[in-house]
Amino acid sequence: MTTTKEPGFGQQLSSGQTLDWDKGGGLLPAIVQDAENGAVLMLGYMNREALAATQATGRVTFWSRSKNRLWTKGETSGHFLELRQIAADCDGDTLLILAEPKGPACHRGTSTCWGEDAPRSAAQQVAFLNLLEQVITQRIATRPPGSYTAKLLAEGTRRIAQKVGEEGLELALAGVVQSDPEIIGEAADLLYHMLLLLKVKGLSLSQVIAELETRHADAQANARAGTD
Repeated sequence: MTTTKEPGFGQQLSSGQTLDWDKGGGLLPAIVQDAENGAVLMLGYMNREALAATQATGRVTFWSRSKNRLWTKGETSGHFLELRQIAADCDGDTLLILAEPKGPACHRGTSTCWGEDAPRSAAQQVAFLNLLEQVITQRIATRPPGSYTAKLLAEGTRRIAQKVGEEGLELALAGVVQSDPEIIGEAADLLYHMLLLLKVKGLSLSQVIAELETRHADAQANARAGTD
């Protein structure tokens, strides 16, 4: 492994965080997390050159301890990790990398290096809504034959809005007289049609979440002020 000798800490991230290369003998552990759903994809190691290559190319690059050279994830398989963000921990000796995987992160073909049965956080499950939003966006762009989404799009925004109202009413009724599985099914229908309406209007789920976050923050501020 080749490194450039520098006194003290050395290389900085764009955020101004300073990295301690000396502690790990010129290598920093780099934890890679899926930028979309939050899944921990893999752990690799970076030296100065690997970090510089990652920042320069936009593709996550490690120092391979077995190959004794720089190694860009996906250089053989094409399953690159497209860089989104890098941060260092409080001691500057571990990196957290947010990336968009272009295929399985593991050489065994699984989405993460912990296999398909890896523990999933609640946030990962909720993040499926982002994937569904992307699918809806694709349907809007391509209008594939036989697609239910394409059929609703052809019927226009008024019909989509009507479906949101219908599904909301069906969920309310299910909450009164139907079983839990039926309530869940109706809630899923409502979420889908709501996402479709948002996309047709040029809006996004992230904007809705931001509004909820703002309301929550305001409520907390009011509670602290004794006005809630």
